[in-house]
Amino acid sequence: MTARIFRDPWGVPHLRAADETALAAAQGRVTAYDRAWQLEVERHRAQGTSAAFLGADELGWDRFARQARLADTARRCHAALDPATAAWVGAYVEGVNAGLTAGAARAPQFAAVGLAPGRWEPWTPLAVWLSHHVLFANLPTKLWREHVAERLGERWMNLFAADAPATTGSNGWLLAGERTADGAALLAGDPHRFIEDPGMYQQIRLACPEYDVVGLAVPGVPGLAHFGHTGGVAWAITNAMADYQDLYAERLRRRGAAVEAYGPDGWEPAAAHTETVEVSGGEPVHVEVVETARGPVVIGGPDDGTAISLRYPPRVLAELGFGALPALLRARTVADVDAAVDRWIEPVNVLQAADTSGGLLHRVAGAVPVRHPANRLRVVPAWSARHAWKGWHAPMPRAEVGDVAVMANARGLATPLGVEFAPPHRADRIRELLDAGGGWTAEAMATVHTDTYLASAGPLIGRLAALTGLTPAAAALRDRLLGWDRRMDAGSRDATAYALVRAALVRRLAAHDALAPLADPPAYPEVFRPWLALAPRVAHAVEAVLGSGLLPEEATEALLRAAVEEVSDEELPRWGELHRLTPWRALPEPDGAPVPGLAGDHDCVLSTSSVPGVTHDCLRGPAARYVWDLGDRDRSRWVVPFGACGVRGDPHHHDQTPAWLAGDLLPVTTDWDQLTEERHDH
Repeated sequence: MTARIFRDPWGVPHLRAADETALAAAQGRVTAYDRAWQLEVERHRAQGTSAAFLGADELGWDRFARQARLADTARRCHAALDPATAAWVGAYVEGVNAGLTAGAARAPQFAAVGLAPGRWEPWTPLAVWLSHHVLFANLPTKLWREHVAERLGERWMNLFAADAPATTGSNGWLLAGERTADGAALLAGDPHRFIEDPGMYQQIRLACPEYDVVGLAVPGVPGLAHFGHTGGVAWAITNAMADYQDLYAERLRRRGAAVEAYGPDGWEPAAAHTETVEVSGGEPVHVEVVETARGPVVIGGPDDGTAISLRYPPRVLAELGFGALPALLRARTVADVDAAVDRWIEPVNVLQAADTSGGLLHRVAGAVPVRHPANRLRVVPAWSARHAWKGWHAPMPRAEVGDVAVMANARGLATPLGVEFAPPHRADRIRELLDAGGGWTAEAMATVHTDTYLASAGPLIGRLAALTGLTPAAAALRDRLLGWDRRMDAGSRDATAYALVRAALVRRLAAHDALAPLADPPAYPEVFRPWLALAPRVAHAVEAVLGSGLLPEEATEALLRAAVEEVSDEELPRWGELHRLTPWRALPEPDGAPVPGLAGDHDCVLSTSSVPGVTHDCLRGPAARYVWDLGDRDRSRWVVPFGACGVRGDPHHHDQTPAWLAGDLLPVTTDWDQLTEERHDH
């Protein structure tokens, strides 16, 4: 065997191989052994075949994956890879295929649904990557704006924006050497995603004569795309919140067996064929797949009154940026990282990097098309030439780094590339915390990761001060909230009081006559429905709605008063008793294991997101935490919500959960003598 597997006390795989090709194969093999069920779920989702074993609930996603042509786009992107990158990805796929049988034998979910492990194709990792990120770039938000414009009028189209949050984001910060205890840079943060079990990020080490890198991999994808530390240089990313996908209203018609679309030059042929989606426990479903010159039709079709196509860079360029992945592993300096991510396409990220020579980097990486401003806001007509793409934004924005740089999805470096960004609360709070201290160490970064101060509560609390004529119980609740420290601590009843008042207000706003036209979502495919429901939109834009003028001031005051009166009669449990971790699993757990309670809230640095007015359950949060220490890699720290292994019952399935809940960071161990070599036949 040309590769060896070692494990640290947390079961994290450390791989050592004779060359980078053997190392890529070892990464695929150990990932299949540790996470076979996760890999196969993601492969099927990327292909649009998950309903065949998970049932009709997955049909909406499978339909979208087929219509958006995810697998076909991955095939195109793979065909365009340079030979060296294609061979490297191919070695990873060979490793996955070699390890799947043994990995599947460990995972009880395969037997539960009657699924046999399949075979990965050379392009499958690209399809998995695309499946994870195709909804990153405001596509559903454009449908929502269209809905608002049609129901309330164009002037209200951005009512729910106000730097509204997207479904994904991250915190990241970079401290130059003058701000740290030993004079070397620190790079830290936490990617926010829908929490999945097994987790989205896989802690791993990849070592061969060419490089030795620790970081967070995406299971099913070779290398360390977004978070890595080579010893000499480290990098990390957050979502840039850039807008780089467009939706086009299409006019389609049938001409015999053919389909035509009406473009800027009149009627033109469109590609069309039918695919069959198998459904466990149900009848097969036939899906017509249509593609115009703009892109695949993801809503409606030739026989519907509405048809909308999606144009996205990987489909246009036949490129995802995978050539950057092996280049990142070989990086020695920030200049190397900078050059590597020049090749990046999808998704568009803000990247930070630091090296042991004092080099610092803060830039945007990815592909953003140049086009008409209306394209960035809503669905635009396919037949108008002014909405065609006209090249690419270049060069991508970058900034000089002083002693501190923060990236938290707010307006800043990527502002010219986007429309809606996260509110500034997390970014401002991180800067405030970092500026309040000095001599920072990797261990001390946990105090930033876990900060629960909720600055976004200020406007609503301020409105409470003006409320008069309350019952004694409601007045006491108002006064309690006016004195609250605005920390969403798990043990706080005041945090619960705020969350309950906010939720009651959201429900009342969503039910108000002024917003009634938005109550029924448009008849778009179910995969988009989470973005098109009214209550969640109100929940994350409460102050924008209250201050918009859509509702008279006396009406908003009455709604807030009613919300306070409602909550004044309720028991107030601790916040962690309501705010509980609710990870997505392809199959539910068979036992009723306790659900952990959480601190934090959407706009806290400890960003544990629920949907106020709908549920207090946490659906999204830190999918990992990391600190990369450029003074000594062994002082680096990391943690994930569950564990290094995705196999139910394995000792390392959920052994990191207590540390993740407590805000603790675990050591990154790179001394081979402190690791345990693993020998087996898989």
